[in-house]
Amino acid sequence: MTVKIFDTPDVQDFINTIAGYDQDGGNERAKQIMHRLVSDMFKLIDDFDVSEEEYWSAVNLLNALGHETQFGLLSPGLGFDHFLDMRQDAIDAEAKRTGGTPRTIEGPLYVAGAPEAEGFARMDDGADTDGETMWLTGQVRDVNGHPVKHAKVEIWHANSKGGYSFFDKTQSEYNLRRTIYTDSDGRYTARSIIPSGYGVPEGAPTDVVLKSLGRHGERPAHIHYFVSAPGHQHLTTQINLAGDPYTFDDFAFATREELVIPANKVDDKDAIAQRELDGPFSEVVFDIELNKTDAAELQTRHARPRAKENEQDQASQLAGTAKV
Repeated sequence: MTVKIFDTPDVQDFINTIAGYDQDGGNERAKQIMHRLVSDMFKLIDDFDVSEEEYWSAVNLLNALGHETQFGLLSPGLGFDHFLDMRQDAIDAEAKRTGGTPRTIEGPLYVAGAPEAEGFARMDDGADTDGETMWLTGQVRDVNGHPVKHAKVEIWHANSKGGYSFFDKTQSEYNLRRTIYTDSDGRYTARSIIPSGYGVPEGAPTDVVLKSLGRHGERPAHIHYFVSAPGHQHLTTQINLAGDPYTFDDFAFATREELVIPANKVDDKDAIAQRELDGPFSEVVFDIELNKTDAAELQTRHARPRAKENEQDQASQLAGTAKV
């Protein structure tokens, strides 16, 4: 079809009205963003000759994504989370905040309020009989190699079936979620289990979108981190376990070469006894480097709705309803 109406005065005036440009109230930034969003969508409809059937199918899919609380799952799948990281990397580079452990996406499955420990914590509740014992350890340092004592290391990951506690109601509260403060040498240690990778729910709205693009919705085995300390830039990151078939084919685009860590099998009897374990285990060593900063706003994680982070806030409550 050759009909194009986007650039006509009637349509341009219409977009201005939609964005509230002819109204005194409202938020100016919201108006500008809505004007751009509606303009881009109208132009897309014009350029691709989008039919009414296609448009309403898309609306139906958006309704389904909202109903299933899956926009937080689709967001990394469409690259938005990684794009935001790329922008923040560029912002840091421009400000000459270089070095340190690379950031990568947070994902939608953090839950605030995990139990705290000094130096060492056991993360699993022992109920996952299929779980392979993992000894997770490392040192938090600044970019000059100095240990950062009492750094706050928040860790969360899936169980052997790819499920996260709180969202997976079969698991105990805060299973595989802990906050560990580093010791005087900047070290943290956790006993846990090797997590499994997982995929988006089969047939769910996110799966429908990805399959329409010829893509899968699989994630490799990975472990999430928040790391913070006074005078240092907050770090949001995650490690992928080497050897997983999806390590370099992550639908969420979270893999970074520096964050691929091996899980080394250990069957030495002395090493097992030293850790008071019952048998062989896999050791994962992840050392972390933090950039120094005096800027208070860089020392804390950015604000976003997170499960249980603010029980009085509706957005925080909604963040806990994701179906993954």
